Amino acid sequence: MGVVHPASAGDRQAGRQKVAGVCQACHGMDGLSKNPEAPNLAGQIENYLVKAIGEYRDGVRKNDSMNIVAKELSDDDIVNIAAYYASLEIEVIPP
Repeated sequence: MGVVHPASAGDRQAGRQKVAGVCQACHGMDGLSKNPEAPNLAGQIENYLVKAIGEYRDGVRKNDSMNIVAKELSDDDIVNIAAYYASLEIEVIPP
């Protein structure tokens, strides 16, 4: 499949639907993981997410869980998931 390049902004609603079926178990619908092994994705930079998920799908990045899950994602799925997680606003409160 190769490198994913978002041609235009992803469809956040389609991304939300895909997250509900694929990503929420580890990363949460709100992008805040309850699993210490999975990173929070809420508010992450969209282009970074597109690149990272595409690299998991293509085997460039190695993670047993992500490589399995991501290999079933199309370029559109990846762009939409990235758009959804990037659109989630988070508040950072200093200690």
